Amino acid sequence: MPRATKIVATLGPASTEPDILAKLISAGVDVFRFNFSHGTAADHMLRGDRVRTAARNAGREVAIMADLQGPKIRIGKFVDGKIDLQADAPFVLDAAFEGLGDLDRVGLDYKELPRDVRPADVLLLNDGLIVLIVDRVEGTKILTTVRIGGELSNNKGINRQDGGLTAPALTMKDMEDIKTAMKLGADYIAVSFPKNATDMSMARLLANAAADEAKMPLPYMIAKIERAEAIPALQEILDASDGIMVARGDLAVEVGNAAVPALQKRMIKMARASNKFAITATQMMESMIVNAIPTRAEVSDVANAVLDGTDAVMLSAETASGRYPVATVLAMASIVTAADESETVKLDADFLNKTFSRVDQSIAYGALFTAYHLRCKAIVALTDSGSTALWMSRHDIDIPIFALTPRLQTQRKLSLFRNVRAFELEENFDRDAAIAEAVQLLLRKGVVASGDLIVLTTGEPMGQPGGTNTLKIVKVGELLAKVTDAAHRASAA
Repeated sequence: MPRATKIVATLGPASTEPDILAKLISAGVDVFRFNFSHGTAADHMLRGDRVRTAARNAGREVAIMADLQGPKIRIGKFVDGKIDLQADAPFVLDAAFEGLGDLDRVGLDYKELPRDVRPADVLLLNDGLIVLIVDRVEGTKILTTVRIGGELSNNKGINRQDGGLTAPALTMKDMEDIKTAMKLGADYIAVSFPKNATDMSMARLLANAAADEAKMPLPYMIAKIERAEAIPALQEILDASDGIMVARGDLAVEVGNAAVPALQKRMIKMARASNKFAITATQMMESMIVNAIPTRAEVSDVANAVLDGTDAVMLSAETASGRYPVATVLAMASIVTAADESETVKLDADFLNKTFSRVDQSIAYGALFTAYHLRCKAIVALTDSGSTALWMSRHDIDIPIFALTPRLQTQRKLSLFRNVRAFELEENFDRDAAIAEAVQLLLRKGVVASGDLIVLTTGEPMGQPGGTNTLKIVKVGELLAKVTDAAHRASAA
């Protein structure tokens, strides 16, 4: 059985060279994340070409995710690059200060911060390692007292505990980066710090316009859940997105570390119920930035995300700048495979009280139920848009799902869906011929053998997105024998 949970790896200095990209794909990367917080448009275009070439050489498609930077809520720089803040010391954040900071004050990239804070607010810097209490605001200056000190270096991020910063999700830089992402053919756009559905709808409008201009397929939109304000608006954000990322770093700073595990489970569950995909991210294999093996806690963290039902787990600095990018992917693939295999399938219970409003959705669920009880070798969806495979992948089943599509963009987008593997199948408007070609493709891939039962879904007429209306149970050897016999009779006639 193929690995069900997918792996997202971030590109960076440690993983950009063609030979490393080839090894990462071989190790199990399904999606490459382009972090638009770093690098130029030219850098991203070069990496896009290299990823597509490496995938083509490997004989399989991988997807590209463009991760937008979002608002820069950061401090400025220091004279010596860093300072050592002491507890109980005064410290000033000054939005008007353009010089290099010191132990007394530092500038701000986010000029609106003085308007967003009030006395007694808690500001968290450097992922929450530094804690400041706001004493008062004087014009552009925020006067604070250090509650928890430590080393503070250039351009570290700022969060307000419990959220409340007014920075918009999309900056001018993000709008330009969306155009770059569409030029390189990104399959997904990840939006940083969305607070509501409006943020996601605006991002989708910009991405769709950029895709049309670049003559590229429309991307899937991913909402990165990392603001406290996004939690009460989660359902509306899900409704406006194609998937979410559980971005545990900034989210933990705003809501507290202890709240994140339960939120992770809740977000993944809501995504599955809404027929959306979910990615779990941040510090999953952090120690492997410098170590050749993960900690036991990291192994448990990755495995638990799989057991929560996440579609994908993501690596950040581990593959972007770490010492062991390939070994990290191999280790993660081993963990998720073991976790996949340990899951208990309760498909019957999963379908209790389910109602279906669409024919294609009903066919998808019927395929799952039939394959599960007949213990079929595979579930096969002949699909144009990929929606049938998405619906199937929202339910745990120990039978692999294969999406066969003539659309390259659909093949790539399906890279994130749990328990789905996509292959290219040439477009054919004859249903019986298309089914025979699908079975022959799976035979060549070694997925099925003569005598195996498979459940197959398709639509009539063929080639219409959202038109899945047929479920067929196929015995591999018998079908091919009928096809061969029919061909012989046609030749004789």
